[in-house]
Amino acid sequence: MAIAKAERLMNLALCLLGTRRPLSKRELRESIEAYLEAGSDDSFNRMFERDKDDLRELGLVIETVENLDGEVGYLARRDSNRLPPITLDAEEAAALGLAAKVWQQARLAGAASGALQKLRAAGLPEDVDPYGSHGALEPHIPVHEAAFEPLMLACRDRRPVVFDYRKANAAQPGTRHVEPWALECWRGHWYLAGWDRDRAAERVFRLSRITGKVRARAGRYTAEVPDVVTVRETVAGWAGEITDRSALIRLRSGAGYPLRAKAVSVRELGGGWDELEIPYGHGLDAWLVEFGPDVVVLEPAELRADVIERLRSVAKG
Repeated sequence: MAIAKAERLMNLALCLLGTRRPLSKRELRESIEAYLEAGSDDSFNRMFERDKDDLRELGLVIETVENLDGEVGYLARRDSNRLPPITLDAEEAAALGLAAKVWQQARLAGAASGALQKLRAAGLPEDVDPYGSHGALEPHIPVHEAAFEPLMLACRDRRPVVFDYRKANAAQPGTRHVEPWALECWRGHWYLAGWDRDRAAERVFRLSRITGKVRARAGRYTAEVPDVVTVRETVAGWAGEITDRSALIRLRSGAGYPLRAKAVSVRELGGGWDELEIPYGHGLDAWLVEFGPDVVVLEPAELRADVIERLRSVAKG
């Protein structure tokens, strides 16, 4: 559905940019296949008005002109929609090259490569190789979750979605109705931040816990979309990066090195165990469960109870 709409918008934009005179609704309908397939005049008019508003929202300057007979026509003059010359220095080009490499193992690899080629044609400095090596690191973000692409399109198109989601402490998945805001990669895991309609609250979902297909739904968003910085802070908080208190755990000697790296203090207990004080934030219980019998939570009591509940859920299957 998203691809069909994108193609329809592209065809409308090309028609409006390619004409030397204003085109009427009738002429546009006869020129674009998707409009010809509209079931009725009312259906076409609604589709056309939405598409026109979407193109204007994307930045296309569309003029409305009325001729001597009173017929309204539309066009997008090239001089009004021409971008200024693109100038990039070596550092900016290097940043773009690294950004393209990030997506080399995702479906966006082709789009990123094509974008850099267009920048080269538009005046990227000849002595700069955006694909070249800029250090020992080769960044990439692997995307294995099937939910990534439909959610990425839903975030882009501002389209509500429905999916089945299995919480870490739940034996069975539940259906979630979400208005997706943004996707964020945090500590090697992908998260979706959005508005949960059923709970009427902001929520963060880990993509690896989405089961089945992501289904798009019609309709507009009911909640305001926050800015990108706020979304990133939300993901960080739900991923356990924002903490305001500590937890005390016992950790088997020689195990749990990620926990040791975060520890505020470490004390040897003997008998093959150490005592660690670690930052306590949202999601810590799910993280501790991953270390299985190598971790015992001492305090606080609520964290200990959450870890035990999660372990019981895993045992039940």
